[in-house]
Amino acid sequence: MAYDYAFVHLVYTIPLAGVLTIILKPLLHRFDVLKTLALILIAFFSTLPWDSYLIRNSIWTYPPDAIIGPRLFAIPIEELFFFVIQTYITALFYILLNKSVLHAQFLTNHEVSSPAARRLRTCGQLLLSAAILIGGILVSKGGEGTYLGLILIWACPFLLLTWTQSGYFLLKLPSICIALPIGLPTIYLWLVDELALGRGTWAIESGTKLGWCLWGNLEIEEAVFFLVTNTMVVFGLVAFDRSMAVFDTFPEMFPEASRRVSPKAFIKAALADPAKYDMERVRGIREAVSTLRRKSRSFYLASAVFPGALRIDLVLLYSFCRVADDLVDDADSKAEALKWIQKLTGYLDRAYSGPGKQSRVTADVDSYAEKNFPLPARSALKLLPTRLLPSGPLYELLEGFRMDLAFTDAKFPIETEADIQLYASRVASTVGELCLRLAFHYSATRLSKDDEARLIQAATTMGYALQYVNIARDIQVDAEMGRVYLPTDWLSHENLTPRDILKGPKQPKAEVLRQKLLDLAFQEYGKSRSTMDLLPDEVRGPLIVAVESYMEIGRVLREGSGVPHKTKKGRATVPRSRRLWVAWKNLRTS
Repeated sequence: MAYDYAFVHLVYTIPLAGVLTIILKPLLHRFDVLKTLALILIAFFSTLPWDSYLIRNSIWTYPPDAIIGPRLFAIPIEELFFFVIQTYITALFYILLNKSVLHAQFLTNHEVSSPAARRLRTCGQLLLSAAILIGGILVSKGGEGTYLGLILIWACPFLLLTWTQSGYFLLKLPSICIALPIGLPTIYLWLVDELALGRGTWAIESGTKLGWCLWGNLEIEEAVFFLVTNTMVVFGLVAFDRSMAVFDTFPEMFPEASRRVSPKAFIKAALADPAKYDMERVRGIREAVSTLRRKSRSFYLASAVFPGALRIDLVLLYSFCRVADDLVDDADSKAEALKWIQKLTGYLDRAYSGPGKQSRVTADVDSYAEKNFPLPARSALKLLPTRLLPSGPLYELLEGFRMDLAFTDAKFPIETEADIQLYASRVASTVGELCLRLAFHYSATRLSKDDEARLIQAATTMGYALQYVNIARDIQVDAEMGRVYLPTDWLSHENLTPRDILKGPKQPKAEVLRQKLLDLAFQEYGKSRSTMDLLPDEVRGPLIVAVESYMEIGRVLREGSGVPHKTKKGRATVPRSRRLWVAWKNLRTS
């Protein structure tokens, strides 16, 4: 009995797997766990007969003094564990690097793919088919090309299958999300293999290998093996994610499915004809993601920890809010802005129209959007998930926009603390309630009416807090637009008028009022934060992250006497590393 091979795991594979597990554990969804387990089982049972054949035919050998002893089908227990740990490590790298990606936006099909994508997919199919043919020739000839041939005829059919199924989707994904999960584990395992081959922990027998080394003792066959096996794992995960994205993006294709995907529904999604994808919806999701990445980075980052279908609808909701706000704010005149509010009201009137055939209502809504709104705004309106949302908060949001337009040279409508609370209720509490309604819909846990009511009230109060932080951050930006949201009676206590803020938004007294508003924000935050513990398990962490990511802006504003250490266009910003830490910390403790 010896421990050389076990030593490889104890020193090189298990510690890395442990670190990745600690980092990712708070971020993992149920689907992440299931797809990783599925890939491990597939990898284990598909590698078992292949590896057994290599060992029985003396292509791979293990010195008796390097292994503990127990075997299954001639495969040492340490090697069996390698099937599991390599798949696990690569899967975690993939999940980590894809966590922020909303996969729904990358769905596509042959009809809408570019000519370049079509050529790449075809070339990939031809290359993999050629590799299978070459592998067969090498194995049939025997001799020095045997091991390389066995790698090719074992791995390339799986790669061909997953590439054929998910090639267009894979080509759409950010290249870093594919290249790094393949490349990083591959290079790491090359180094481990180099050390193991040098120590004689395992060996490739002469006469079945080409005798070429990538460097040192690393045989070219071993380098190819780790590259193709990690590629197999990543391609398999991509296929899983594509199937889940289909299920989450096109619920109308799976009317029989519950909120949680069943194996039957998942297989149906995997086999769904891409020609039947609603590509207008996919394009709308892409536009929504682009809007949020430009306009609401905190929410976009926080949205990464929500389950797929809920994340899609939250992104679409936030996109509608941002687009509607921009239509009003970017208008050339107050009269034009009021017209946009009227048009948005008309859109909601039609979207929430009375009983009738849904197809007729949808057609009327789409027609109204196309006639009354610019092209960049249409998808945000059409894809607003009105079937899951009450209309009241959306109408209240428009009333908040009207308050924005009440500012004139002679009038500043935010006169008292009650006024700023009313404004926050309309533009922020409404959005908080809408987010909660979506979370209630997608949660598998049914809450009591009392708990739902308490959470809705907490969302209202938290809306005050988040909007106060927003106002505190944007004093300078708002002043440039001729708006002062600091209550006039607060200004009076500092011997200021709204016009003084317009002239000098950075003056010391404005900073004093910023801190006063932040104090009020954190007071409201404190009232509602503990109520969030009532949220269902699957949405509690993500919703807390969404709140804490925004409140972190307030914490930045409070640091160093409230002077933001980093600003962008007059706004305090939170470094990405700090936002990631906030998300991880709150998920870990939620």
